[in-house]
Amino acid sequence: MSTNNVLIIGAGRMAQAIVKGLKKSHDQQITIANKTNKERLEKVANTYQLKTTNDWRTSLSEYDLIVLAIPKEEHDHILESMYPKIDQQFVVTVAAGVDVSYLEERLPEGTPAAWIMPNTAASIAESMTLYAPGRFVGDSQQERIETLLSNIGSYQTLTEDQVHLLTPITGSAPAFIHRMAEVLIEKAKTSGVSEDVATELVAQMIKGSAEMLRSDDRKPEELINEVASPGGVTEAAMTVFDDYHFDQMMDSVIKACYKRADQ
Repeated sequence: MSTNNVLIIGAGRMAQAIVKGLKKSHDQQITIANKTNKERLEKVANTYQLKTTNDWRTSLSEYDLIVLAIPKEEHDHILESMYPKIDQQFVVTVAAGVDVSYLEERLPEGTPAAWIMPNTAASIAESMTLYAPGRFVGDSQQERIETLLSNIGSYQTLTEDQVHLLTPITGSAPAFIHRMAEVLIEKAKTSGVSEDVATELVAQMIKGSAEMLRSDDRKPEELINEVASPGGVTEAAMTVFDDYHFDQMMDSVIKACYKRADQ
């Protein structure tokens, strides 16, 4: 097994984000494999100057880090194929619902494994990634994965139960924000501004609000009240949120994420 040789199985958006993070550490030798979409595989390999393999099973011993950037339902047969050839390689999955206990149960005893849950902002090094290390992750592997996660944004080390509970908050919620942004952009365009201007208005508003939430000592309720002055237009808008039971809706949204992850 060669040190700093990485195999990524999968060539989708998250795999590409992981590649970007790995390539910030210049000593990484990265090989990528993809089961079906060979055209995408070649495109990703050419874009990031990666090696490709059509049969990673015969060369598994060459890699010390194996990243599974594949859907949940593909893990069982991939792990079954890997089992006879695994010898202390570090196995990491980025799939929702595939926790580190799941990996450890399907890999040889003592195999270091980890579950990481980046979000789509990993592609611009702004992910909020959840990380659950397995029982056999050593110091060198811990340092290596933390370097990768730092290269794609911020991260929190958690238990796997916490990752399950928080994945909708960090992994799915960007879609919620983009859904809101989509509506606001369309409303902004009715004023006569271009789509580019409308997008900039909304994007900067979200960025500024996020920075206040991060840097200000006040709680969200206080930040809301600062905008929603009594009798003002924002207070009237917030009443509509209450009329439509916004808090209960968000609770239902999160529960829908949990339900799907368990399937």
